[in-house]
Amino acid sequence: MKYRFCGRSGLQLPEISLGLWHNFGQSADFATSEHIITHAFDCGVTHFDLANNYGPPPGSAELTFGKIMSRNLHTHRDEIIVSSKAGHLMWNGPYGDGGSRKYIMASINQSLRRTGLEYFDIFYSHRYCPETPLEETIQALIDIVKQGKALYIGLSKYPADKAAEACRMMSEQHVRCLIYQDRYNMICRKPEDAHIDMLKKCGLGFIAFSPLAQGLLTDRYLHGIPADSRVHREGAFLHESDITDQWIAKATRLNDIAAGRGQSLAQMSISWLLAKRYLTSVITGVSSTHQLDNSLKAIDAPPFTADELTAIDAILQ
Repeated sequence: MKYRFCGRSGLQLPEISLGLWHNFGQSADFATSEHIITHAFDCGVTHFDLANNYGPPPGSAELTFGKIMSRNLHTHRDEIIVSSKAGHLMWNGPYGDGGSRKYIMASINQSLRRTGLEYFDIFYSHRYCPETPLEETIQALIDIVKQGKALYIGLSKYPADKAAEACRMMSEQHVRCLIYQDRYNMICRKPEDAHIDMLKKCGLGFIAFSPLAQGLLTDRYLHGIPADSRVHREGAFLHESDITDQWIAKATRLNDIAAGRGQSLAQMSISWLLAKRYLTSVITGVSSTHQLDNSLKAIDAPPFTADELTAIDAILQ
């Protein structure tokens, strides 16, 4: 595994981190989840990314991870980075969503109990909440660090100007914001508009989720939607309408570039992200150790040529 420093800090993260968004909840096979997480650690994946609402149902991914930590990895706690978040709907009523101090403090206490941890290495505000004064959210995050419940603070899916303002507020109380997390891949490049400049000015690390665009940037849909695809069953994040003939034609051309590099389309998509030197880490979600091993191969891929990058941009423009 290769590691990168996280912004202007002394903390290093693995180039590939494991996200527990979908495949580690109550409905997942525990033995499989345990095998994936322990195998990831054995491969040098030292960062595990959670949130209070990960599952399904919400909270169950933290419970699964906590059980696996207790059974397998508790003696390695000081070698592991665990992050969690609060900001999206977690429970019904006025105090189970958003950015209020009430919700954030209750959330981190619940998350610590579910995981069985004494502290999180990184705790995120999972989203910007326009209904809550920014200073209220940020003061809660500052206090979480000062109370020893988290070592570092992160922000996720914030407008660039609000993230910069949040960083200033934290700095004034001698708590630095460590990292910014957002959706970023070859298709979704919105962070390039303003966030990259903000990250550099504020000295933040940058960690990307959804590197494969929910499966669009893989070879799974090159011939249409497979009969066993969960797009048919769920369609919560990827819809049948996303997989058009036009997209299949683009994905086929991308796949040809990947094949010329000796990679799968999924591996090339991760390598494309890792080629961005301002990126600290890529969060990948997997349902098997085989998928994880394939993702890890992206780390040692050959560098992109200028022609390859131009061709990718031309296909996706």
